Amino acid sequence: MANSKTVLVTGGAGYIGAHTCKELAAHGFAPLVYDNFSTGHPDFVRWGEFVHGDIQDVPRLTRLLLEKKPLGVLHFASSIAVGESVEKPDKYYRNNVYGTLCLLEAMLTAGVRDIVVSGTAAVYGHPDEVPIPESAPFDPASPYGCSKAMVERLLLDFETAYGFRTAVLRYFNAAGADPEGEIGERHEPETHLIPNIFRAACGLIPALKLFGVDYPTPDGSCLRDYIHVCDLASAHRLALEKLVGGQKKLRLNLGTGFGYSVKEVIEHARRVIGKPVPFKVEERRAGDVPALVARADLARKTIGWIATRSSLDSILSTAWRWFEKDSLKKVTL
Repeated sequence: MANSKTVLVTGGAGYIGAHTCKELAAHGFAPLVYDNFSTGHPDFVRWGEFVHGDIQDVPRLTRLLLEKKPLGVLHFASSIAVGESVEKPDKYYRNNVYGTLCLLEAMLTAGVRDIVVSGTAAVYGHPDEVPIPESAPFDPASPYGCSKAMVERLLLDFETAYGFRTAVLRYFNAAGADPEGEIGERHEPETHLIPNIFRAACGLIPALKLFGVDYPTPDGSCLRDYIHVCDLASAHRLALEKLVGGQKKLRLNLGTGFGYSVKEVIEHARRVIGKPVPFKVEERRAGDVPALVARADLARKTIGWIATRSSLDSILSTAWRWFEKDSLKKVTL
């Protein structure tokens, strides 16, 4: 019989996974973090039990699932950098597609059937309409996007063949940090826009690299829909509760329905932190698309999710407080 509180969280020591563990614990669940620390951080494991392991280790995963009998799985363990996926596609198909298949096989053997998967707007590629509805066709523009589209196909087949109940939450741009300052965004190397804006403003890098200013957008820079990581965390909890309650399938966009250009984010950040942000225009980056903005009303209708923390100022202010605590303290030590 499934444990009524335990939830296996693969990649739970990473950015979104750790914030979701905090959300789960705050709502009475018992997170069980499974991570190999390839990109996650030991100090982010603060809520629930921890097991060190790789999702491609099917026997270990199977034993863990049989022992702990979780009510479901939240799956964050994947490679996520669009640019790197163009240079190392093999890594992305191995980690994202094969890794997910290994997890599903372990779940099948252990009799665990409910899973919420970290998805991405990158599956849409160059969309025909913006904001993008969940019904938009898949046309991924990078190996990362392709790998995530393949994961969605795997889930569909496991639903049909084995009765899995699955949710895919297609993120737009995750950003921000825990308002209480316990955890935040930390990647090595850092590829995300907002932390790199802060690094440039503080002189930790010479300048922010602005990849392309000739896109068909109002100011020529890419347009993105930014969503606070705590709002993402609450969506995972709500989706899991729906699956456990009998919902068979969910495919949901997570965004605000409003896009900001890279130049607009730079200007907002300058005002929030009170520092100029030096930037250098570079050539377009392979795999990037001009605009990714969500139509996100379906998540509200199906799981009752509302993005309550995702104003750009809220995202930037919480991210800046975390950056000052986590990154600048290392420079001054």
